[in-house]
Amino acid sequence: MRDLDVLILGGGAAGLMCAIEAAKRGRKVLVVDQAKRPAEKIRISGGGRCNFTNLHCSPANFLSQNPRFCVSALKRYTQQDFLALVDGHRIPWHEKTLGQLFCDESAKDIIQMLLDELEAAGGTLQLETGIKAVNKPDDRFSVGTTKGPLRAKSLVVATGGPSIPKMGASGFAYELAEQFGLNVVAPRAALVPLTFSDANKELCSSLSGVSVDAKVSFQKTTFREGLLFTHRGLSGPSILQISSYWQEGKPISVNLVPEADVFETLRTARQQTPKQDLKTALGQFLPNRLADALSQAFQLKGRLADQSDKVLRRAAEQLNRWQLTPVGTEGYRTAEVTLGGVDTKELSSKTMETVKVPGLYFIGEAVDVTGHLGGFNFQWAWSSGHAAGQVV
Repeated sequence: MRDLDVLILGGGAAGLMCAIEAAKRGRKVLVVDQAKRPAEKIRISGGGRCNFTNLHCSPANFLSQNPRFCVSALKRYTQQDFLALVDGHRIPWHEKTLGQLFCDESAKDIIQMLLDELEAAGGTLQLETGIKAVNKPDDRFSVGTTKGPLRAKSLVVATGGPSIPKMGASGFAYELAEQFGLNVVAPRAALVPLTFSDANKELCSSLSGVSVDAKVSFQKTTFREGLLFTHRGLSGPSILQISSYWQEGKPISVNLVPEADVFETLRTARQQTPKQDLKTALGQFLPNRLADALSQAFQLKGRLADQSDKVLRRAAEQLNRWQLTPVGTEGYRTAEVTLGGVDTKELSSKTMETVKVPGLYFIGEAVDVTGHLGGFNFQWAWSSGHAAGQVV
């Protein structure tokens, strides 16, 4: 029976950050993970270069039933604090777009930095260790693992959510929370491609691989970034962003030409080049393949001179305010994160400790705090891990 001050379940971004901070305080810390390698989500993120934070990170970039919950942790360990750590390890980085910071070389640089920090602080990482049972018979937690029993004063759950199950992701954190009587906000896939049926699916499939800059909206929320047509529907940053807000059975609005008022532009073109084909005119806004497909799908044909204002308005409506109702998402298989999780009402926003069970902490993706695409979820991992690490 190994006796510890702090046992952390999950060797990802949040778990390693928490372990580093706790070990710096002289705590006897062990991180266990079922995987063969630590921090697999870091390794595959950002196309292998890890979008490790965002310069513009603020509480406004997060979804939660309590939008204020993330404020304390984000304020006490900011994107600048993590960037200072990266710079201290001389890891080269660059800003891509919209404040997104990536490694110049490899996401493995971030993982190695965390492992080096953990070793220097005196913490230990144990891989290929499954959790069999968790109990609290007295003032300490008793954890049965595939490599023997462990006891700890503080137990930190940093096992994430079920997104990307091929990496071993699961709903373990939710099951453990419910075991200890904690409420869990119903989880669902987020930052995930949207799928369609019938004509819209056929249209998207025929355009698979085509991408455009687009403005995508759901109710009062709008994102403007890239949009990608796929065999099953729509993807790309703007779609992934809106997927976190989308509600089943309701339409999204897609503006394929956010830079222009298509109706006014077509009216002007009708005066200046009346013999031009309407489909050709649409080509000035869109890639030819997309213009051809939409002209056919929306039955937009004939010379500009023959088009009434009503027809031009209909064409503009389809391009500037295309209404589509998804049938669903691609699910956890391709979701970057999980929306929902351990209810923030059950946790202290300053320490991430559960109110009902002293010594039990939940951090990172396991909590009902979900960031936008672009490095925000990693910043939540660093900030929430840091907050717990100061007190465990």
